[in-house]
Amino acid sequence: MKKFLILLGIIFISFSGKSSQILIPMDESQANHLKAYGLTFYLLENEIVVDWLLNYRGGSFLTPHLAAIEEELLLRGVTYSILADGQVANIKREIASPEVNMEIVQLEKAPKIAVYTPNGKMPWDDAVTLVLEYAEIPYDKIYDSAVVMGLLPEYDWLHLHHEDFTGQYGKFYARFRGEAWYKQQVHDLETSAAGLGFNKVSEMKLAVSSNIKNFVMGGGFLFTMCSGTDSYDISLSAHNTDICETMFDGDPSDRNCQDKLDFSHTLAFRDFQLVRDPLEYEYSDIDGTSLRNNRIPEAQAAKIDKFTLFDFSAKWDIVPTMLTQCHTDIIDGFMGQTTDFKKDFIKPNVLILGETKSLGTAKYIHGELGQGTWTFYGGHDPEDYRHIVGDPPTDLNLHPNSPGYRLILNNILFPAAKKKKRKT
Repeated sequence: MKKFLILLGIIFISFSGKSSQILIPMDESQANHLKAYGLTFYLLENEIVVDWLLNYRGGSFLTPHLAAIEEELLLRGVTYSILADGQVANIKREIASPEVNMEIVQLEKAPKIAVYTPNGKMPWDDAVTLVLEYAEIPYDKIYDSAVVMGLLPEYDWLHLHHEDFTGQYGKFYARFRGEAWYKQQVHDLETSAAGLGFNKVSEMKLAVSSNIKNFVMGGGFLFTMCSGTDSYDISLSAHNTDICETMFDGDPSDRNCQDKLDFSHTLAFRDFQLVRDPLEYEYSDIDGTSLRNNRIPEAQAAKIDKFTLFDFSAKWDIVPTMLTQCHTDIIDGFMGQTTDFKKDFIKPNVLILGETKSLGTAKYIHGELGQGTWTFYGGHDPEDYRHIVGDPPTDLNLHPNSPGYRLILNNILFPAAKKKKRKT
């Protein structure tokens, strides 16, 4: 019905001769940044081309002036204004000037989205699924069996839920092995692995990691946060060895597993050391969590933990510019099992989008692989500084202008960009 209304709106505009357009500002004047992304995605689903005005008022959107679009904007509580044809022309002239760091990218087709996530998602809530649902962006849930059976090519964009791709069950063993949710997780994963013909969960997760890598090489867009970042690369690096101890897979790890890691298979990281103690809640020395002062109160820590976005050339570095669109360059930090990434272990061809310079860590990184791209974002929840097991999910009604969540949604939209406009 909504698509029909938009089509009627197009017909009406074409006969009425209206030439005005709708500007959706994304600077501090926007009442609901997150819903604005959802509205833009909705228009793309309905075959409405949207202009993304990179670095213009926080990365604003320009759409046709249709009554049905106005109705949606009002329903979703998104700030907008109606611009006459001359006003639009002036904005486009300003953006086109070589003196300003701005660019226009046309968004043409909504990507088909999959979220790799187990049923129930215990014990964690996931920031990406939270914001997709808040912004009203549709997605499919898939998990190990779908990936192993080769269903990823049906999708354009994939997010990896807070996950352990190494087969060590999140390294929750020390604290949570007696909890019902942990036992259920182990049971479900072991059952799935056996059903798919694998002897161990770690072997199944390696197959999943390899299929995801092939998905990216074939042109897919990968996005992941928290432990879905480093555990993923660790899984790929350990393809020739066993890094899991007996309580995880029934036999000891390879005593020489560190020496057998193959960093040529990873996307982002190299030369890292595994944390082999099964009772330590850490995978490797990639993670920068330990660099923070855990002895100060959480409220104080949250105030001083910030990361800064890099400023890219909008006219030439279009992809990183899209990924860093925000109404602020300094964003509140947030922790996770993997909070951020020590720069010493990041491969030289990886692009750092955001950093905590004082700690020597990168929070937000991006790279290309084959025909596709991947983006890693450290931390668990941009609006919950230290989210722990059992905490309630974040209510995004309280954070409609979250800069940290905006970065997630930038990743949702950039696959829709018109191909010939990309410059890297």
